[in-house]
Amino acid sequence: MTLPKRKTALFLTASICSLIALAFLFDSLFPLNLPNNNNLFAHVVVDKDNRPLRAFPDKNGVWRYEVNLGEVSPLYIEALLNYEDRRFWYHFGIDPIAILRASYSNIKNGKIVSGGSTISMQVARLLHPHSRSLSGKLYQILRTLQLEWQLSKKEILTLYCNIAPFGGTIEGVQAASFTYLNKPASKLTRAEAALLAVLPQSPTRLRPDLHPQKAQIARNKVLD
Repeated sequence: MTLPKRKTALFLTASICSLIALAFLFDSLFPLNLPNNNNLFAHVVVDKDNRPLRAFPDKNGVWRYEVNLGEVSPLYIEALLNYEDRRFWYHFGIDPIAILRASYSNIKNGKIVSGGSTISMQVARLLHPHSRSLSGKLYQILRTLQLEWQLSKKEILTLYCNIAPFGGTIEGVQAASFTYLNKPASKLTRAEAALLAVLPQSPTRLRPDLHPQKAQIARNKVLD
């Protein structure tokens, strides 16, 4: 190996080691605010068919019914990923294609019509809220990379299914399914799955109990 090539290799090695060291330092100084399951979910009394009879929200009045991916209809997962994050299983938390497409749409329309956020980025924002600014977006990206580093894709998707906002004090697809549709998330039809997939995009504006027409239009967009 010639001297210039050796210097280049040493520089790249040192740079990679420095980045890894910075990542470990950031992770130790600013750990992820991962929810504690002991106080995350509502206490729910169910009948013999596992249907809620009485529920008690958490200390903040938020309703979340714990659910794992096996208890969620595949139709919901399909609708969610097709609408929100088609490359979820393959990207590293950030989807450059989605960001470029969103940037083009925003420039073309002269306003923000798309954010290009992945499921991982949305979970990072829910765990660590940030300002709508360039520094806030950079912070979100750092937290997203940290999330992808620590958790598997299934764990991240499970987190989303449990903490995504669905309007008011309703969070998580299981609580939303029982609240709005009176059924568990495992029994969702394709149309119902489409509705719940789009609802977190604007949970106040699209609440089906308050704004049924807007919710139907948004649902149809997902189905189309």
